[in-house]
Amino acid sequence: SAWIQQAPSLRGRRPNMSEYALLIDYKYCTGCHVCEVSCRKEHDLPLDEWGIKVNELGPAKMKGSWLWDYVPVPSDLCDLCEDRVKAGKKPACIHHCLAQCIELVALDDLSTAMADHGRKVTCFIP
Repeated sequence: SAWIQQAPSLRGRRPNMSEYALLIDYKYCTGCHVCEVSCRKEHDLPLDEWGIKVNELGPAKMKGSWLWDYVPVPSDLCDLCEDRVKAGKKPACIHHCLAQCIELVALDDLSTAMADHGRKVTCFIP
């Protein structure tokens, strides 16, 4: 509940997970895969399934510049860690992300939050 008090979009209300999305600012993702591991452990997923998977784009030279990004991509198994959030905790991928590049954002705030983050940002809405 301490985390909910700090998160502006969650403050003062019980989360309805259909009103939230993951904002992923992948320009900071280091490709460490800790989001995958934490999700797998949280949801007891077998090795051939995942709630979030880090995809590597590149290395590739495009228009004279090198592209090499890691992009965490949630799957249909992602429920935004509804039980954790309702217990006042962060989703597992957010809690364990070393680069802090994943956030839980209210849908009403999503476009503004994405614009604030600038380039190389995406979202996941379950």
